[in-house]
Amino acid sequence: MRLAIVGVGAVGRSVAELAGEHGHEVVGLADSTGAALGDPLDVEAALARKSETGTVGEEPHEALLQADYDALVEATPTTLGDAEPGFSNAAAALERDRHVVLANKGPVAERYDELCSVAKESEGRLRFEATVGGAIPAVRTVEDFGPRHVERVRGVLNGTANFVLSRMAAEGLSYDHVLSEAQELGVAEADPTFDVDGTDAALKGVIVANVLREARGRDALTLDDAAVSGIQNLPVSALSLAAEDGRTVRLIAEASPEGVRVGPRLVPENGTLAVTGTQNIVQIETDHAGRLNLSGHGAGGPETASAVLSDVGRLPPR
Repeated sequence: MRLAIVGVGAVGRSVAELAGEHGHEVVGLADSTGAALGDPLDVEAALARKSETGTVGEEPHEALLQADYDALVEATPTTLGDAEPGFSNAAAALERDRHVVLANKGPVAERYDELCSVAKESEGRLRFEATVGGAIPAVRTVEDFGPRHVERVRGVLNGTANFVLSRMAAEGLSYDHVLSEAQELGVAEADPTFDVDGTDAALKGVIVANVLREARGRDALTLDDAAVSGIQNLPVSALSLAAEDGRTVRLIAEASPEGVRVGPRLVPENGTLAVTGTQNIVQIETDHAGRLNLSGHGAGGPETASAVLSDVGRLPPR
């Protein structure tokens, strides 16, 4: 596949660097200020220029969107509400009958029905495995199993929040102390609000719920439809009390055709949901096959890029 990549953060950069190992070539790369094109593109030179000058190139974004590529990888930062520029980038590619692979959660969480409508009119395919659970094949498993046979999906879907809760429980440390530690280690962003207030996990839950709802002919949800609470006000004493009863606390997202709920929940201390550190886990409850458990790295550049490139590998040739 000939790939055009929009977004040169950790995920977009990793996709560009790893594409060759998966048998694909990069023909375009764009950041927030410009784009670079090539046939194929010299990825190493473009990324070096990004490091030196702050941009991969001087071509306009429109030139990349109109370039000769097979699949657009949309890896710009997630935005809420109108989900721009991710939605427009994806729509522009689909309208040209190009495939689209999303790492950006915004378009599938906030404008799912619109995006699917554009995709249905296109000869291109839409894939978005990387929007839920990083390297964990959560969406693909639901799709392969059959969304109508999946009753609900729950799990730990944010590594930052899980790291904080794990450390609080293991060491008896306060939320503020552990959050500062996480930021120093690079596990938490300078502004970790989306992670600790439950927004990131809720977006992932909404995406899964929309897959389940679409299979049942229901309208899509958005973040506004989710019931969300975070971990910012959770005292360490709550984890200590839970431990006395053989339990611990995890930020759990739960998605079903009926809706999405996210919040701190008591789980068995040695149970499946009590993953530690930055690990994620997804539990898929099915109608006849019982519960499926998938765990692994839920974030990270190379990890999430692996999900993007797995999606690319599933696309039909143009």
